[in-house]
Amino acid sequence: MIDNNFLGRNGFLWFVGVVEDRQDPQKVGRVRVRCLGYHTSDKNKLPTGDLPWSQVVLPITSSGISGLGQAPLGLVEGSWVFGYFRDGEEAQEPLILGSLPGKPVELSNTEKGFYDPAGVYPKYKDEPDVNRLAVNNEDLEHLSLTLRKATRITGIATADFNSHTNADGASIMEASDGDTFDQPEIPYNASYPYNQVYESESGHIMEYDDTPSNERIHQRHRTGTGYEVDASGNKVEIIKGESYRLLSNKEQVQIQGQSDITIDGRHKLFINKTNTLNNNYDIQVGANANINIQVDDGNVNIHTVKGKINMSAGGDYNLKVGGNYTVSVAGNTSETIEGTKTSNTTGAVIHRGATIDLNP
Repeated sequence: MIDNNFLGRNGFLWFVGVVEDRQDPQKVGRVRVRCLGYHTSDKNKLPTGDLPWSQVVLPITSSGISGLGQAPLGLVEGSWVFGYFRDGEEAQEPLILGSLPGKPVELSNTEKGFYDPAGVYPKYKDEPDVNRLAVNNEDLEHLSLTLRKATRITGIATADFNSHTNADGASIMEASDGDTFDQPEIPYNASYPYNQVYESESGHIMEYDDTPSNERIHQRHRTGTGYEVDASGNKVEIIKGESYRLLSNKEQVQIQGQSDITIDGRHKLFINKTNTLNNNYDIQVGANANINIQVDDGNVNIHTVKGKINMSAGGDYNLKVGGNYTVSVAGNTSETIEGTKTSNTTGAVIHRGATIDLNP
């Protein structure tokens, strides 16, 4: 005689229950569930620690083996779940098939079963379990969105180059006026049910928003570090701490528009750290544009340890000194002038040398 009483043919006994413990000693993703009808709410008669461990069915996006795919750790205490007993009438081997979001009408009662024993969840009363960023109720705005709006950075100054008379006294060096720029407005404008939201317990957030005409991607660390791509493809990146990029190979960047960099601290640049031949630092500026350097209160220092300093002007070379002009040469000085040389000195002219030849 064939025994038909085996897993899969022993009846489908399903349950609805509440997760009360997820600290699985075997760390395989099991949770303890108090099941309606099967278990009493009296924790004196049936403590949370005496509930059987429930295995959790994973989505098809997870392999469920060797740590691949999504870890089975999404359920928290207080979560309502649905499942069945794979051991049938024995009801000691529950298997969770999914969780049941709802609209809690009360907060946790830690004295009774069917609640989060720690009293943390649910966080809200008379509010859907669906994430606030997905619901977008203006009267119940998600805290992270409120903080993002409140901490939006505006009025960031750019470089301001002052106009002045050139050294030749005849032309004016035009100013490159400084201006300011702002962090763009927060582009959040989700409509239910188009915004797919993931939020972790500590507050990490991912949004994939398909709201028509307001499609976004947003990823945020609980501290506020994150990025957002708006419906036009614009990207805003916010880093609340330090930022490190360690690149092992080549990087090439093209900026087709303008670029402004404002730095409150220092900026250091080290080229050719490996002392490799011809690892040069090249700057090319196209036609009809200038290189302007302005130091508001400080010095401009250029120093070569061994090499030369070579300067070649395709046009005039003008130098204007507001104070003294001092040149110290350890070797010889040679001037080759194809035109005339004129020196205008309002004070004394002193020449000292072992030999002074005016007409050699």
